[in-house]
Amino acid sequence: MPKVIADITMSLDGYVTGPGADEQHGLGDATELHTWVTEQDAVDTEILERATAQSGAVVMGRRLFDIVDSPGGWNEDVGYGADQTGAPPFFVVTHAPPQDVRLERELGMRFTFVDDLATAVDQARAAATHGDVVIMGGGDVIGQALEKGLVDELRIHLAPMLLGGGTPLFKPGTRQMYRQRDVRPSRNAVHLAYERV
Repeated sequence: MPKVIADITMSLDGYVTGPGADEQHGLGDATELHTWVTEQDAVDTEILERATAQSGAVVMGRRLFDIVDSPGGWNEDVGYGADQTGAPPFFVVTHAPPQDVRLERELGMRFTFVDDLATAVDQARAAATHGDVVIMGGGDVIGQALEKGLVDELRIHLAPMLLGGGTPLFKPGTRQMYRQRDVRPSRNAVHLAYERV
């Protein structure tokens, strides 16, 4: 059975976006969080390529979907696995599916809209004929998945910055044990992987 991996970039003080995050400003005022993606060194490139290759299906929240499906979002050059062959199926957690999906129309990507996170994860597991299920965000969806015990492995790309506010990854009251599996420092981040105990 495929593992469920939560994979996200986080600041040193626990935020996955800065203040002001919206459809036009996906990371708010904190685009530097993803310096490890935009200015990759060899370690960053290896981490990205391995994660994309291991993705059998992807789960995301509606806010993140709206950002990547917007006119300034993903395209044939920038997006989840854009430089790889093929794209995994995507499952979007929302109570209000959109009427039109630009990424399906323009790039042939596959999106399924599901109104419950646990159901989205189950459907993603069934669709992941190779690789694992990756919950890529946003922070609220990953926080819910952690809280509900749906995550087998937590991957955090720790950016060397303090934000002082924004979208927190961890919800108060969530207490779980993880075992450290891997630590890979790069020039731009520390890539951490934890397995749930």
